[in-house]
Amino acid sequence: MTYFDQVTQAAAFLRDQLAPATPSVGIVLGSGLGAVADAIPSPTIVPYAEIPHFPQSTVQGHSGRIVAGLLAGTPAIVMQGRVHFYEGYSPQQVTFPMRVLGALGLRAVVLTNAAGGIAEGYHIGQLVALRDHINLMGFNPLNGPNEPRFGFQPNSGLRFFDMTEAYSRRLRALAQQAAAAEGFPLDEGVYLAVPGPSFETPAEIRAFRTLGATLVGMSTVPETIVARHMGIEVLGISCVTNLAAGLGATPLSHEEVFAAGRQVEHRLASLFQRLIPQIAALLEPQP
Repeated sequence: MTYFDQVTQAAAFLRDQLAPATPSVGIVLGSGLGAVADAIPSPTIVPYAEIPHFPQSTVQGHSGRIVAGLLAGTPAIVMQGRVHFYEGYSPQQVTFPMRVLGALGLRAVVLTNAAGGIAEGYHIGQLVALRDHINLMGFNPLNGPNEPRFGFQPNSGLRFFDMTEAYSRRLRALAQQAAAAEGFPLDEGVYLAVPGPSFETPAEIRAFRTLGATLVGMSTVPETIVARHMGIEVLGISCVTNLAAGLGATPLSHEEVFAAGRQVEHRLASLFQRLIPQIAALLEPQP
């Protein structure tokens, strides 16, 4: 069975589980940010283990399930947890869930993550919208033969495609307006992705700052690349869960990251309850 066939089979399974809902917006939740899914009343829940070919998360803070239903009255599908390259998965396995979301017909996705803050002035618990990224993971998930059948949206599925606007400018504007309505600012930043699982050294953080990065983490970029290959608009939001190596007074730990995510997850849930209906409305065809 080909990779495309596996994606198609997984999407067909999920489509049956979610029927008759047809969400156009998806959300991927990072470490400690799972409360967003709790904002969906009477959801349909599908553990990743039940979905054909779906990779299983092994990291604390990633529940490993699909949660779908109405978020503030808008059909949405939420991935409560993701898998990472450092868990031993291939780039194609890491991005398999995003391929499935594309096959389900999603037109926009919100990718969240827990990130180390590099820029001066960032504080733990701050939310930052991504305006761009730097890929230092050592791979591109599209390496290998191109599969044009992944072009589920117009002008997508191309071998070579533009990444000038990897993170949608219009979705960022909506997110900033929604955050202002919720009473907090949403700055923009540049996310630098590394393979992990070890945290970065202080020298690496100084180098990353020189490159223009304001955030560092171990996810999101492969999903963004694959989403853009399929013509899906991407909104990226990082939660600053720790100050990067050399910038804080204590050693880094995953427990710190997880705890900081838990502190801000309810703010993120409130933001999404306001934002997701606006994104869905923006995606509606204009008369």
